[in-house]
This record gives sequence, structure tokens and C-alpha cells, in this order.
Amino acid sequence: MIAWNHLGQAHSARWRSESSAPAPRRVVTADDTLSADTAYRLACEGTGLLWQGDFQNARMLLQALMRRVDRKPRKAAAKAAEKAATATPAQAFHLHRQAQAQRARVLSSILIPLSPDYGIDLRRAPAGRQACTEAWGPADGEASVATLRELLGLVGAFEWRKKGVEVPALGAGPHNRIHPHSGVFSPVRGEYVDLVAQTSLPSVALAFDIGVGTGVLSAVLVRRGVQRVVATDQDPRAMACARDNLKRLGVADRVELLQEDLFPPGRAPLVVCNPPWVPARPSSPIEHAVYDEGSRMLRGFLAGLAAHLEPGGEGWLILSDLAEHLELRPREQLLGWIAEGGLRILGRHDVQPRHAKAADAADALHAARSAEVTSLWRLAAIG
Repeated sequence: MIAWNHLGQAHSARWRSESSAPAPRRVVTADDTLSADTAYRLACEGTGLLWQGDFQNARMLLQALMRRVDRKPRKAAAKAAEKAATATPAQAFHLHRQAQAQRARVLSSILIPLSPDYGIDLRRAPAGRQACTEAWGPADGEASVATLRELLGLVGAFEWRKKGVEVPALGAGPHNRIHPHSGVFSPVRGEYVDLVAQTSLPSVALAFDIGVGTGVLSAVLVRRGVQRVVATDQDPRAMACARDNLKRLGVADRVELLQEDLFPPGRAPLVVCNPPWVPARPSSPIEHAVYDEGSRMLRGFLAGLAAHLEPGGEGWLILSDLAEHLELRPREQLLGWIAEGGLRILGRHDVQPRHAKAADAADALHAARSAEVTSLWRLAAIG
């Protein structure tokens, strides 16, 4: 719960946070009379600003906070640059994550009250009920409070879901779009999808898709002629998203979805997995697609793969080497886990990343991103 006082009266409401961040300990009401400088000072102190004014003015205030949090004083900027210049890649990554977390805390200071039906009772507020319902489920009749930043993200995700993301590997025409749900990572980095679309199949009888997400890899496998796919994920949102996309694409009858952690029962001639690439702690549900603390999913896949491959079958591990360039996981460790799993390497297909950050010299992790390679490792059981 989150509590505040307004006009001498105590109020409280349910606190909503996708990242499971705690509600601010101190909350003050704020409106259009609040200056950006005062808001920034309060936000840096950890004070929540429960908005009572015009919604569009709250958006403008958020933009003003962004400018201030990204504009470091000259002395602080010089000190940060000096620290970054002498940091190891791993230290640079952790400094980057710390800066991201601090930025998120400041920008999450503007709070929006929601009515029991997810309505936003502020002037010029958008209709966000459907976006909130898609993300949180049906309204439970309880007033709540969420950050403006998160609400804007939910509305953006809802619009993205309606429009969909074009995936060329699914072919031409109207049935080549994936519609990501809120909290489910979108297949915007097409290189890993292309690897699965272009590598020679060992069999078209059956495939396991471990960590189905939006369902994009299952759909690609079916479009390539695989007769049956069994896809797993432990996230209910991902399961609902994959079910929706597979139905839209007309391949739902050839894909069985199971809510499992890693493998379904049985064996298959092809087992595909695209685990999170960076061994770090995620800070929100959607970050579970990128960060895998302790490489839990990667290690679990490699340890259990041999037991789920049919004789002569292949396991396809799609993995970026970004963690290696960040010095978070050496290549020798990955090769050791492959060997410990009773696996041998049949081959590897590599592709350079095409995303914008790989070419952004101003990015804090540019050196690692510019050297990154995404690979499809073809693995087989020993013996």
C-alpha cells in the first residue's frame, strides 16, 4: 500500500510496480504549480509526487526530469568519465547498471492515482483502462497508484501489441507479424530469428522450443516444415502471448504449449533455446529475457539437453557473446558447461548484430556491443 495526506486527510491505495520496487516512503501531492527544479530536488530525495493536475503537464514534467537527470554537473561528469576510462569491462557494466537504476528511481517519482476500474481521473488523461487490463488483468475494484513512467510504458506496449512487429523470417504478406504482450520481450533483434530460419534442420518431425516467449521461434520452425513443436515457458504472460501469436499466424494446431521450467517430458530430434544472454539480476519482468542471474537458464539447458535429445538429434543454443566482452562469463566457462552436460559441438553459425546501439559510440558499453557476435551452437550428445 501507499499512503499520503491531502488537505489534512489521510489516504491510501494499492501500490503497483512491474519492477516490484517499494512504494516511496514519503509522498506529497503535486500539481501544475510545481516547478521542474523543485520536482527534481524532491525526486532525488526519494519523495513521491502524487499528481493532482493536468496529465499532459505531468508528461512535460517527466521530460524536464529526464533532461536534468541526464545533464550532469561538469565536475560530476568529469569524475564519471575518469572512472569509466579506468574501469574494466565488468566494472563499466556495473557502473552502467547503477546509473540506469538511479535514473529510473528519479524518473519514477511522478505518481498517478488510478480509480478502481483503472480510470485516470485527471484533466487530458488518456484512456488507459484497456492497456492496464492487458498488463495487470481485470480490475479488482481497488483504487491504486502507479508511476507515470510505468503507465506510459504500458500504453506504449499496448499500442505496439496492436500494431505488431514485422518478422521477415516468417515470410511475406500480412501473416508475418508478432504481437508482443506487456512484459514479454519483443523480437526486435532479428539476427537470432534469422539464425533459426537459415540453419539446416536435422529433422522436421518434432522440435522442442525452450523459453517460447512471443512464440516467434516456434512459428518459424513450423513455417520451415516442422510438423510438431512442443514449446515451454514458466511465465504465464509469455504463454498467453505465444498462444495469441500462434493463433494469429495460423500455426496453433502444430504447437503444443506447456508451462514448464525448461524441458517438456520426452525427447526430440531438435531442441532449440534462446536463453537470456547476460548473467546479471533483472530489475523488471521484461528484463528476464535479457538478464539471467548466475546463468541459471543457460546452465540448466546445457545440463539437461542430452537427456532430451533423440539419438542423432541436435540442440540449438542461440547465444550472444556480449557477456564475454563484458568479462562477465568467459568462453572457457561456456565450453566447460557444454562438456559437463555430455555434449559435443557439431558446428556454429555466427551473425553480427544490427541494432542501433552496436554503432553508437556514445553508448556506455559501446566497446563490448561493437564486438558482439550472436551464435547458433549446434550441439549433440556424446556417444
